[in-house]
Amino acid sequence: IVKRMQNKYEKFGKRLFDIICSLCGIVILSPFLAVVSLVSKLDSPGPIFFVQKRMGRNLESFNLIKFRSMTVVYDSEKCQFNPGDESRVTRIGYFLRKTKIDELPELLNVLKGEMSFVGPRPEVLKYRHIYTGKFAPVLSLRPGITDFASIKYRNEEELLRQSPEPEKVYREVILPDKLALSLKYKETISFKTDLSIIFITLGRILQGTRCPKGTG
Repeated sequence: IVKRMQNKYEKFGKRLFDIICSLCGIVILSPFLAVVSLVSKLDSPGPIFFVQKRMGRNLESFNLIKFRSMTVVYDSEKCQFNPGDESRVTRIGYFLRKTKIDELPELLNVLKGEMSFVGPRPEVLKYRHIYTGKFAPVLSLRPGITDFASIKYRNEEELLRQSPEPEKVYREVILPDKLALSLKYKETISFKTDLSIIFITLGRILQGTRCPKGTG
């Protein structure tokens, strides 16, 4: 019975939840999103939004929408971004990334059905070759704004900055672990699981915006 309920939620309830919550979120947050857009535009020259092709469900690519948090570089060779690199992050960009406000425009992706509130984070196309073998089932999920991996790797950029080979560490260590957590999520999908992940994520974000009292 529990498994049947999980299947029904995954097929019907999850999408209904995404539509209702993303639509409400866009309407309620629209004044705040307008302010962030204005501040971002005044902070540095360039577009308000960052749009990039990402892997969606069943390897169908889509345009991920985020608030731009980095300076614009028009040289195609220099504009490549490596994991953990913060050299191009703008002043307001540091705050947007720390609080995850830069990801709020992804509500549009959720509303359009390209993403879900909860699901594996959408990767760039160059990592598609990793989604094979035991990780192939992850492709049946809509990518999400948050998931188990987002919670575990809340400070991913800090971890990668400490590595002499951040790209290699991400590709060979972090990404496979993220996909393993995505497989765990696929096996436990339910309304309760999604709510739990959402509330834990919000708690971590609020905790991260406070001044730390110690190293933990």
